[in-house]
Amino acid sequence: MQLREKGVAAHELYCLARELRRATLDFCATFIVNERVDIALAVEADGVHLGWQSIPVVAARRLLGSEKLIGVSTHSRQEALQARDAGANYITFGPIFNTPSKEGLVLPTGAEAIRSLKNEVGRPVIALGGIHQDNVENVLHGGADGIAVISSIMAADNPEEAARSLAEKITTFWSGTSRLTDG
Repeated sequence: MQLREKGVAAHELYCLARELRRATLDFCATFIVNERVDIALAVEADGVHLGWQSIPVVAARRLLGSEKLIGVSTHSRQEALQARDAGANYITFGPIFNTPSKEGLVLPTGAEAIRSLKNEVGRPVIALGGIHQDNVENVLHGGADGIAVISSIMAADNPEEAARSLAEKITTFWSGTSRLTDG
């Protein structure tokens, strides 16, 4: 679970993060706070996710210590390698497919780019961008360790059902032998 609420006042974000931290502990889920190292520390989150305009990974690591997770958003092989070299525990990579939020800014890579990138960076790769229930299995077959979605859930007529459907497809994929045979 990643808390990503840009433009929210610090106190409001802290209160929301505190609630989500409790919920993630109840469900034994990892909790990551987007960009705000201070909030992550205050609620004892499992880590922080950084963008390219965020605090540097090395500075976040100094504050968080070695036990917390640090993820970095990347959109190219070069950015992914830089994130790895800076000490990121995982990277997000995309967009994999066309997505309204990146349209005209970054070309989609396609799912086939995931495996080679993952092998090169040697870190877990979380795929994002244009992923939905009709293509999530393709992304997982491509080697992604996980996915990140916003619009496929939030823009759905029934967000709860959309989230449930994605979760079921992912669970089915991981419980099968597909991952073992794909490398």
